[in-house]
Amino acid sequence: MTTLNPARHDALIVGGSFAGLSAALMLARARKRVLLVDGGQPRNRFSDHAHSLLGHDGKPPEQLLGEAIGQLMAYPTVELRIGYVQQASQVEGGFRLTLDEGTPVEGSTLVLATGMRDVLPDIPGLAPRWGQSVLHCPYCHGYEVAGGQLAVLANSSMSVHQAEMIPEWGATTYFTQGRFEPTDEEMQRLLALGVVIEREPVVELEGEGTSLSAVVLADGRRVPVQAMFTAPKLAFTSPLAEQLGCKLADGPLGPYVVVDGVGATSVPGVFAGGDMASPMSSAVLSVSSGAMAGLAAHRALMAAKVARALAA
Repeated sequence: MTTLNPARHDALIVGGSFAGLSAALMLARARKRVLLVDGGQPRNRFSDHAHSLLGHDGKPPEQLLGEAIGQLMAYPTVELRIGYVQQASQVEGGFRLTLDEGTPVEGSTLVLATGMRDVLPDIPGLAPRWGQSVLHCPYCHGYEVAGGQLAVLANSSMSVHQAEMIPEWGATTYFTQGRFEPTDEEMQRLLALGVVIEREPVVELEGEGTSLSAVVLADGRRVPVQAMFTAPKLAFTSPLAEQLGCKLADGPLGPYVVVDGVGATSVPGVFAGGDMASPMSSAVLSVSSGAMAGLAAHRALMAAKVARALAA
């Protein structure tokens, strides 16, 4: 195993959205040398506004992230590089990352905040409306579409749970797609909430631009719908956690990195936060878990410093 260059960074952070920026801020305020690498493709780039983030409700995501980066870069120990990390490996005393242009960088600790990729149902008209009139989180977008004809498109075992939630915001139709049928107990709850059950599969979405006005069913019927909720499958946007051997788990929508209460992975010195480290996804949760991962990385740096002093 090669030796870490001691002149390099205290912490490497891969991913510069809500979790990565929060981790970087914690470390910057601890006066640590931080390198943040980000590809500039946040998961919520399809939405016009972010909600439920205290003090910033309704701001466009790009504005939120832009303001956060501006605040972070005021700290002289932080460096930001736009690009992608192709490979991660352990070296003695830390980690080495290889960026897409081939440049290697090294650091004593590593925070992964690379996020997840939404794998959308393959239905014509759905992808162009993602984040606009086809949505995933009612707490993020439900208020803005409340009162209209709403739909839940079944895509996983979580879909019935989603169908039980959406009536809080409006009249709801649950499209089972012929695949995710409620149990008898679930059916009783859905009917009690006034949910309409439709078993004929949705084959197309219609509407002007990115708006939604109706869904077309396999039998040719058109059902009026103003907004649709669905839970897409999730996939890692980066292979780094797997390359490093971090323990993974299978969530209801896809894999995630297993972390402890402070964001430590199964690999010493590697921490993770945000959507990739939880079966639940939201900007609010990502800010919190990213900050915790940054704090934990700092504590690891402190522990290593003490160990070196005792060994001297």
